[in-house]
Amino acid sequence: MNAESTPYESYWLRTAPPGDPAPPPDGDLSVDVAVVGGGIAGLSTAWELARQGREVVVLEAGRLAASVTGHTTAKLTALHTLVYDRLRRSRGPEAARLYARSQSEAIGHAERVARELGVDCEWEEAAAHTYAEDPRHVPELRAEAEAAREAGLDAEFVTETDLPFPVAGAVRVNGQAQFHPRKYLLALAEDLRRLGGTVYEGTRVTGLTEGEPCVLTTEAGVRVRARKVVVATHYPVFDRALLFARLSSRRELVVAGPIAEEHAPRQMYITPERNTRSVRTAPLDDGHRLLIVTGEHFTPGTADAEERFERLAAWTERYFPEVTLTHRWATQDNDPTDTVPLVGPFHAGSEHTYVATGFGGWGMSGGIMAGRLLADLIGGREVAWSGLYDPRRLGPVVREGGRFLAHQAQVARHFVGDRITPLPGSGPSPDDIAPGDGAVVRSGAGLCAVHRDADGTLHTLSARCTHLGCIVSFNRAEQAWECPCHGSRFAPDGEVVQGPAVRPLPRRDL
Repeated sequence: MNAESTPYESYWLRTAPPGDPAPPPDGDLSVDVAVVGGGIAGLSTAWELARQGREVVVLEAGRLAASVTGHTTAKLTALHTLVYDRLRRSRGPEAARLYARSQSEAIGHAERVARELGVDCEWEEAAAHTYAEDPRHVPELRAEAEAAREAGLDAEFVTETDLPFPVAGAVRVNGQAQFHPRKYLLALAEDLRRLGGTVYEGTRVTGLTEGEPCVLTTEAGVRVRARKVVVATHYPVFDRALLFARLSSRRELVVAGPIAEEHAPRQMYITPERNTRSVRTAPLDDGHRLLIVTGEHFTPGTADAEERFERLAAWTERYFPEVTLTHRWATQDNDPTDTVPLVGPFHAGSEHTYVATGFGGWGMSGGIMAGRLLADLIGGREVAWSGLYDPRRLGPVVREGGRFLAHQAQVARHFVGDRITPLPGSGPSPDDIAPGDGAVVRSGAGLCAVHRDADGTLHTLSARCTHLGCIVSFNRAEQAWECPCHGSRFAPDGEVVQGPAVRPLPRRDL
């Protein structure tokens, strides 16, 4: 299969189209709570608050549940690869128990909400597995099974799965789930409106002034005053607690296609081997299921995504020769340096602002958990695991100092090294850029991001990311400029696709 010929389209977006967009606000607003971001964390938070009777608005830069949430693998599980043994060793058994309980309760809550709202979101119960093919990894799988079981999960070490190839071992946790995330969240947004909440799409927030009230400023100059503000933009678009230093972005690719039911695994799988392989299926008609395979993660702006797509497709067709790949897409995750998401007060002096970020690839259960936790914190209610997720924590960061320093070293290498380009005349020139491709070209004393569209027209932008000034690079497979430092992404015309950047790349002349 040629991965490049497969339509670049998320199955979740195609099968749950967004409909007509909710227009941006036409004037200044004053509300009780403003939620910035309309993904699973933002919508879950807004819905929980509206249920409490609060006046809530959601400010979404694009379309609801169409960015990271719209490109997920959509597993709802408390088994997050190998998190429990690590938590047990770094933060103690009680932290592992709180993590397992908070994530498990989020899954049960989502099931009740779907039933209460009558959402046909293709909910299926399934067991989650973390597996390995290499026998050398069996000891850590056994340790993870023990730690997960000690944390309260129905976990066991197994050697048999319904994958079409043998494994050396796997951690299995029963009673987990998989679903259609957009069908669930669009129903949640509809009920949010019924409860009196308001949703604004195409509304990018660019400024935040904390106070009583807090004031948010949009790209169009609209001011939104709110007693409380929740920043749920996946990667925070404001840095009030040095969170940029504690989050690293990674991009992961997805290929999918129909497979006959008799050849389709019915459980959920992930392995950190082979640069990650995640496997699950979703229901289709006519005796088929949709096989969804995720993997080949890389830092944005640092890899040939087309080559990675081909590698992922080849692996899929090798082990599932009956599949016909029909979709491919990519998602982006933010990994916290100490494993645990950052959900709670935005910074040490915060009284009215909150954040939800760093879900490390497990944003479905994590986003629902965050919505419940933030609604309780804003409502003044104590939550047993608020300290576990508190963004202001420092002890775990100190204990995980190696990962923290490694991330900072990588950012520094890009910030400095990417500026050291060949002398004029020795680097790429605009004439070298093929249609559909892009490159960073030296122009005088500066660097330009140059893209040639399918018609051969050149589009020239500043190559400096508008977040903190790192140099972007072009992802041909996804037709986007990407920043390797903090994961900001831009369309070929410079418009922001994904934060933390909030301003487009400026146009430049060569």
